[in-house]
Amino acid sequence: MLEYLTGLDITDGSSVRMDCPECKGRRTFTVSNLNGQLLWNCYKAGCSISGANRVSMSATAIQDKLNKIVRVKDTSFDMPMYVVPVPVPTDAHVYEYASEWGLDVAKHGLMYDIREHRVVFPVIHNGITVDATGRALGKRIPKWKRYGNSGLPYVYGCGKVAVVVEDCVSAAVVGGDRHTGVALMGTSMSNEQRQYLTQFSTAIVALDPDASKKTIAIAKELRSVVDNVKVLRLQDDIKYRQKKDMDALNEL
Repeated sequence: MLEYLTGLDITDGSSVRMDCPECKGRRTFTVSNLNGQLLWNCYKAGCSISGANRVSMSATAIQDKLNKIVRVKDTSFDMPMYVVPVPVPTDAHVYEYASEWGLDVAKHGLMYDIREHRVVFPVIHNGITVDATGRALGKRIPKWKRYGNSGLPYVYGCGKVAVVVEDCVSAAVVGGDRHTGVALMGTSMSNEQRQYLTQFSTAIVALDPDASKKTIAIAKELRSVVDNVKVLRLQDDIKYRQKKDMDALNEL
């Protein structure tokens, strides 16, 4: 298997999705080269093939690692015309939503989807908007909607420690000068999100309390690409800013 995967010649920071060479499941097998670590896994039920192995890194990849440069796939993205800057004279719901969670519309760059009535969190990479995710302000389903397919996380803050959370609000709450909030927008981690996190030497996984198994699984995944990974066991969702949880975060 290792000889076969090495022969695919996957460059550092890249991923391939394909048919599983073991169970023959259609496009259920992924293999990624992350930070000189070849990772592979089949997601088909009943197939347990997975593994990891060190591979040689190119000079460019080593230089990127030293300079903390994260290269991602093409992220060409045009924000839909119906997603507009706030304020919108006809609707104050974005301000109400921001106030409820202690967010700042301008500082957090919030936008408004006038067609589907959603508050929109832009996903910015290297100063460019490459994606966005919107949260329904009413009972529309799905509650959260992804507008692009970059696979990148929503990120807020400029701290040296990454705090990995589930949703954009949580990332905005914990992000700042000390921590960078990194929202997976769910309880699974994409290859692009994993690659993004390689630029941090420390990551704290702080998913909601009802996702404790996912927290442990993601921490395990991250340990292959991040030097120092810690798990924060929360009493409540971190966006609620419970004193015990915020104190525990600062302690870590």
